[in-house]
Amino acid sequence: MAQNDFYTKMRAGLAALLRQWRSLGQADADQLALILAETARVAKLGTPEATPSGLDLERWSEDTEGAMPLWAPRTAVFLLNQMPARPTPQSDEEACAWAYCWLKNRAFDSQEAARAALPAHLQAPLEQALDAAWRDQQGLRLI
Repeated sequence: MAQNDFYTKMRAGLAALLRQWRSLGQADADQLALILAETARVAKLGTPEATPSGLDLERWSEDTEGAMPLWAPRTAVFLLNQMPARPTPQSDEEACAWAYCWLKNRAFDSQEAARAALPAHLQAPLEQALDAAWRDQQGLRLI
């Protein structure tokens, strides 16, 4: 996967992460938005200035412009990784976004360490995306 292709796919997949979080979350949109913001603050994945509304979360879930705050998909990955349902990416774009957020959420000394730290059910689905995300990060393109 070329680096430009990775970045384009990753940006396209960020909204898919939020859609998956919304579909698996067992609460209404306002509660899910609150959970996302509070988790971001507590887990130090971002500092939302204000707690978003359910409408904000819905809008971000359909965002094709990349206007959502990055803490939202980063936090969605953090929460999805802990779900007993063991969700996995549903597309190449979502896998790229998942791998990007995985690397942004934690500091890894090596690509092998990043892969080994993934939950077992994500190691195969994220293999290629994680390789591309690592190359992108090493190229200092991850923002």
